[in-house]
Amino acid sequence: MHAWEVARPGPIEQGPLRFVEKPVPSPGPDEILVHVRACGVCRTDLHVSEGDLPVRRPGVTPGHEVVGVVAGTGDAVDGFALGDRVGVAWLRRTDGTCAYCARGAENLCPASEYTGWDADGGYAEYTTVPAAFAYRLPADLDDVAAAPLLCAGIIGYRALLRAGLTPGGRLGLYGFGGSAHLCAQLALAQGATVHVLTRDAASRRLALELGATSARGAYDEPPEPLDSAILFAPVGDLVPVALRALDRGGILAVAGIHLSDVPVLHYERELFYEKELRSVTSNTRRDGRDFLALAARHGVRATTHPYSLSRAQDALRDLKAGRFDGAAVLVNDLNDLPPSA
Repeated sequence: MHAWEVARPGPIEQGPLRFVEKPVPSPGPDEILVHVRACGVCRTDLHVSEGDLPVRRPGVTPGHEVVGVVAGTGDAVDGFALGDRVGVAWLRRTDGTCAYCARGAENLCPASEYTGWDADGGYAEYTTVPAAFAYRLPADLDDVAAAPLLCAGIIGYRALLRAGLTPGGRLGLYGFGGSAHLCAQLALAQGATVHVLTRDAASRRLALELGATSARGAYDEPPEPLDSAILFAPVGDLVPVALRALDRGGILAVAGIHLSDVPVLHYERELFYEKELRSVTSNTRRDGRDFLALAARHGVRATTHPYSLSRAQDALRDLKAGRFDGAAVLVNDLNDLPPSA
């Protein structure tokens, strides 16, 4: 099969990915083999490619917003048949036995593994996933539309939960890429007032088109104090900016897996009056199932920009440069036939 791999992590402008041929992976006993139809392009893929996240699997194939069909199953798999459409997301495996898993916080499992970081992901014609971590997808979503929901959507939902937004509350979104524009739709459907703060003019226009009350520059003040805010941009300098924008008792959730250094915080200006600063770590499978159900109910849809699978590195360059709003999605245009089970 054809696949991308991170040959040498570094700036995406220098081409750290390599398009190669490698054997189609064999699913383990509890895994399914997935013939990839589409794979969303996530900022985490950029962090893996550029080395912001430490190498866990040399030559890893990125990609963790995968939509495809079951092309094979391990001996212990039950409940999936050849041809079933499935989604593959970031969280790939947990131990299921630690204290965190036992209390329903599997996203904090110390033994957790991740698609496109610990194991080869969806920038390829085929990938594998433990059957217990695969998602069934709404039938009314096509492959390209479904792909960004599997990380951008799920993580945005997790961040919204962590931000503790009250019903009808005032929400600020810092950065407005793939995850934020899905989070905004869900928050609006639930009655929130949404203010978007982002550097990109096209993203500000999209925010207003989706129903945001205001859209301003990333370092600007929102027009009213915020009950909750989510920082999607991986820019530590925005942490004090967002904290100052919060009303008393407000909560800021930092959604990214990687963040540049946070400046020294001034206690009175940025943390006093019981403001809270929270991080977001991955998601649970329940988060994923709940979000997909809510997205179907409220008609949450990604603004997508398709790229052929062979242009994955171009898509990552464009993501870094902010050349599109919404989300990029790789489409498998290589037309390989699934192998027999």
